[in-house]
Amino acid sequence: MDNIILGLLLMCNRTIYQLRERIDKGINLMYSSSMGSIQAAIRKLLNCGFISYEEIVDNGKYKKVYCITESGRQHFFEWINAPIEEQSPKSPELAKVYFMGFSDKKNREISIQQHLIFLNEKYNVLSAICEEAENIKISEENKDILNYQFVSALYGKELIKFNIDWFESLLRKMRNGEI
Repeated sequence: MDNIILGLLLMCNRTIYQLRERIDKGINLMYSSSMGSIQAAIRKLLNCGFISYEEIVDNGKYKKVYCITESGRQHFFEWINAPIEEQSPKSPELAKVYFMGFSDKKNREISIQQHLIFLNEKYNVLSAICEEAENIKISEENKDILNYQFVSALYGKELIKFNIDWFESLLRKMRNGEI
């Protein structure tokens, strides 16, 4: 989460609520985005001197606007320029499928249907993000930034589409008595 926040602050200064809102618009597919995890990362980044903040008054409310420091920029660029770390893919929902034989047929079907609703909602959000990104006019200097954000969203969209297809196939097999 630390580097996600640094990257977002590299693009522009933000309040914690603006960070949360931006994370919820697509990045949450890569990282957990609870307010608690964001606040913990903010505290850590402040303690390390990677970010600072300015207090402003907006509509009579005090707000902290966070910005990246020079050491935060350096830390972010060390991270972004390092090789991509190998991570084993984990799919917690697959653990539930693994043990689904202990459940009755009706509850298995309901569980899969509810998961498909969730996946379709995520797919629609990513589709909207991708469509929006395709129509954004961007300066040449920021083109690479947008392009890589766009391909990350496409990856998420295609991964979710794979999961939708897989769970729909599972549901058909369950209904046809193949499983």
